[in-house]
Amino acid sequence: MAEYKQILNKYKDLPGGLLEAYHAVQKEYNYIPEEAVREAAAVFGIPASKAFGAATFYSYLKVGKRGKYIIRICESAPCHIAGAAEVIAVLERELGIKMGETTADGKFTLEFTECVGQCQATPVITINSVPYVDIKPAQVPAVLAQCK
Repeated sequence: MAEYKQILNKYKDLPGGLLEAYHAVQKEYNYIPEEAVREAAAVFGIPASKAFGAATFYSYLKVGKRGKYIIRICESAPCHIAGAAEVIAVLERELGIKMGETTADGKFTLEFTECVGQCQATPVITINSVPYVDIKPAQVPAVLAQCK
């Protein structure tokens, strides 16, 4: 695993490098460590408040630990109407956590997301950005088993 300091330094002289660096750090760690945001402020010569502001503004970027498997469920109207609430209930029951939480073993995190562009087959969940379309509550245990 590359150290976040090395990753940040690769992008320090590029236009828009801060966001590119955050994406690269998140790709490596599955999240952005808080200390990496502080280091980014130093590397890019900006106040820590701006570094944290950029890291927390975009819903795709996450500061702080997350699970190995990031399960996101679309909360747009088409998914909601198609039964997203029932899928959420099964996810929470199967994993023993609520939306926005991470399992104690650090394996799974549940998050909401906006539309993922799969409205033709709702509801939709993504696991580490891989979409599972037209997901039914009964399918959730089998989908989770693929991650275990």
